[in-house]
Amino acid sequence: MNIHKDTLNFTLNKKKVSSIENLNVRLSEFLRENQKIKGTKVGCNAGDCGSCTILLDDNPFCSCLLTLGKIKNKKIETIEGVCNDEQFILLKKSFSIHGAAQCGICTPGIMMSALALLRKNKFPKKEEVEFALSGVLCRCTGYKKIVNAVMNVNKIAENKNSSVNNVKEVGKRIERIDGEKKLDGTEIFGDDFSPENSLQIKVLRSPFNRASFTISNYKDWIEKNHGIEIVLTEKDIPGKNMFGVIPPFADQPVLAKNKVNFRGEAVAIIAGSYDSIKNLNLDTFPITWKKDDDVMTIDDSLNTRVKIGNENLENNILTFGKVLTGNPEKNVSTEFKVNGVLETSYVEHAYIEPEAGSAWMEKNVLVIQACTQAPYMDRDDTAKILDMEPDNIRIIPSATGGGFGSKLDISIQPYLGLVALKTKKPCRIVYSRNESMISTTKRHPGLMSSSISCDRKGFLNSINFSGDFNTGAYASWGPTVANRVPVHASGPYRVPNYQAVGRAIHTNGPVAGAFRGFGVPQATALQETLMDQLADKLKIDQLEFRLKNSLKDGDKTVCGQKLKSVGIIDCLEALKANWKQKKQGYIAFNKTSKRYKKGIGIATCWYGCGNTALPNPSTIKIGLTNCGRISLHQGATDIGQGSNTVIAQITADAIGVSIENIDLVSPDTFLTPDCGKTSASRQTYVTGKAAYNAGLKLRSEILRLSNMGNDSLIKIEKNEIIISNQDKRQKIDLSTLQLIENNYVIVAKETYDPPTTSLDENGQGIPYAVYGYGAQMAEITVDTELGLLKIDKIIAAHDLGKTINPLLAEGQIEGGIAQGIGFALMEEYIPSKTENLHDYLIPSIGDVPEIESILIEKNDPEGPFGARGLGEHVLIPTAPAIMNALRNATGAIITKLPALPDRILEAIEISKNASN
Repeated sequence: MNIHKDTLNFTLNKKKVSSIENLNVRLSEFLRENQKIKGTKVGCNAGDCGSCTILLDDNPFCSCLLTLGKIKNKKIETIEGVCNDEQFILLKKSFSIHGAAQCGICTPGIMMSALALLRKNKFPKKEEVEFALSGVLCRCTGYKKIVNAVMNVNKIAENKNSSVNNVKEVGKRIERIDGEKKLDGTEIFGDDFSPENSLQIKVLRSPFNRASFTISNYKDWIEKNHGIEIVLTEKDIPGKNMFGVIPPFADQPVLAKNKVNFRGEAVAIIAGSYDSIKNLNLDTFPITWKKDDDVMTIDDSLNTRVKIGNENLENNILTFGKVLTGNPEKNVSTEFKVNGVLETSYVEHAYIEPEAGSAWMEKNVLVIQACTQAPYMDRDDTAKILDMEPDNIRIIPSATGGGFGSKLDISIQPYLGLVALKTKKPCRIVYSRNESMISTTKRHPGLMSSSISCDRKGFLNSINFSGDFNTGAYASWGPTVANRVPVHASGPYRVPNYQAVGRAIHTNGPVAGAFRGFGVPQATALQETLMDQLADKLKIDQLEFRLKNSLKDGDKTVCGQKLKSVGIIDCLEALKANWKQKKQGYIAFNKTSKRYKKGIGIATCWYGCGNTALPNPSTIKIGLTNCGRISLHQGATDIGQGSNTVIAQITADAIGVSIENIDLVSPDTFLTPDCGKTSASRQTYVTGKAAYNAGLKLRSEILRLSNMGNDSLIKIEKNEIIISNQDKRQKIDLSTLQLIENNYVIVAKETYDPPTTSLDENGQGIPYAVYGYGAQMAEITVDTELGLLKIDKIIAAHDLGKTINPLLAEGQIEGGIAQGIGFALMEEYIPSKTENLHDYLIPSIGDVPEIESILIEKNDPEGPFGARGLGEHVLIPTAPAIMNALRNATGAIITKLPALPDRILEAIEISKNASN
């Protein structure tokens, strides 16, 4: 790095700064590393994400693009410097009321951009807000609540849902209980904390998709690079050099031995001082590479002699899943039958926070504080790798700046643990944007084919589906995708004759893992477009066709499971009026418009909450202190979806108290029990049910001590509990009760595991105890000359069973739809080509249309207060609804996603030729 030192004078948060600095250093680095101002987040170091936005002379700028030489004699404001600004205080309140922050990593950048606008215009219009915020990306929210929050800053009223004692919390639009830190920049993400004098870690990675390598003696190299303390290779791993989320399929080396199987695979760890790692030239490291022929596609992998994974695997097929019922080959109508194929691409999670964390030793205990979705799984896997007892490893999840599945797999944890263990010094690691994208998991690319038939009356009689999924170099969640897809490929429909097969296949591509839906969005994109084509063949309205075939209470799924509380018909009925009205209007529009065509499309989804046919328990602990506070030991990581608030609401109502009586004990393997992974839309349902049961248990003990009945009211006032029932009233003086642990006088601990069964060889059984349902309607405009597709509006109806928090549920729907739009229209990860947020496109604020959320409530008897999960369901119908709207407008059938403009034009041309 060039060093140009000079005197630097500028104003930082109203204070004069004068010091001699290297003027080529980025302002973002200076703020975070020199000034310890952590509210300015860094997501890309390239000006692509905008999370590092600050105000320079009252105007928003990406601080990662400003060198110190550019700010001489300037005024700089960060989020820390505006916290007492009257307009910022109003902005923060509006964000909280509107639910405009989810994970919170992009929030400081958005709020600084919004503040710059509001200082000039207190009542901006929607278009002005979108333009002002267009430089900041958000992966969680879908932007709608952000825009509304900024537009209404100076119009806000108090939230009428503020909590009151003995008023039920479930069903209220309660603001996030952990929202304050997200909004003022004080939330601690992985890169926001590390012990003093921590070693910095850098990982040496493969530049090739497939290669062998030799590492020479690196002692001389260490001596030549001042500040480098240690180099670690696979030989230095004390335990098992292997990890994976599913133990029987664990196959990925922590550090590769002699050969690599994908671009970005880790080879060695280097640790040293901050400056030595910052200025390190890895090209000088003594490693010799021999590039080998790679296998990147499913077809090539199935037809090569190259063994990518286990040597015993046939044709590189990792595993397969199957569901079979009836006789789909025999009972097929040839008259009313449609066939189709669809190819989907790698999709990058593109969370704005790259992986980051730190580690240190506390006597014989290794402490790792890092971003994660699965703290106990991190602990157990790291213990195996380091040959340690799990009880000697403490995982403290930092705030997670987006996850969507990728932060389920361990990433930085073994590197942190290994360096801390070997050096006995604290250490830290922060992935670059490029490193995050090349080394972490992706959505599985799919090659799918399907045939669907029905009888003359329009009742489905047969589906035959096949899906091959590229799981990349290592297994990760490949087996889960292969097993979940066949269960779901029927859609929420009655199908008497059904066969679906899913296969996970190794290639030398990036490792494919969990991404919001585990393969179901890919399969649904094909199946729901075929449903439209079959309805058209019958000359039946597409929505009515779905209603005719939708599952009802008492129906059996293709797995033979008898269902209760099925909400798909309610979701479709909620769209019907808009559907009929808009459909007729677009027919009239298209008769007179040549270049621009309007279309409308519909698609449905269903999704099982939790692991497929496997145990997945959650445990909750609740303690009542002698001071009258209720501590909720809740180990589920909240990655933005709002589980901290939702589970607290469930707990409060189960006990019968206000949420204001509850203190959250955040995930920490030394302080909170195992609530399982934040995945598979399971936390509201599974952990929520554990919290519900624990809350009832605590309530029961309070009522026992007071000798009061079940319908009594409970009110906590300081160190007293007042229990009342009509004219009867009792008090419990908590200070007189015996302490059990941690100043608790009453403790309740409960575990809940959904009642599922394993599946037999034909996929018959009970894979999930609870399902969620949804339907979405997309309205679009297509430029038939350029292939540009603009989404005008999406209406989404989703059955939540019981809506615990409508504000947070809407946020999940809007954010999921935004990701579904990306999957449908723009997101395509290509190794070595789209490894940053400039070349890899995700929806920005201008790409997300108006979204109307309809919350359907058909209580599920198994869920807490009747609730189901929601997080993954919401993006599943989006892509097929858009594709069906495109076909409605132009006749085009998309066979490869994303539907880029050139692919849309090609599909339109094929449709024209076919009609001619």
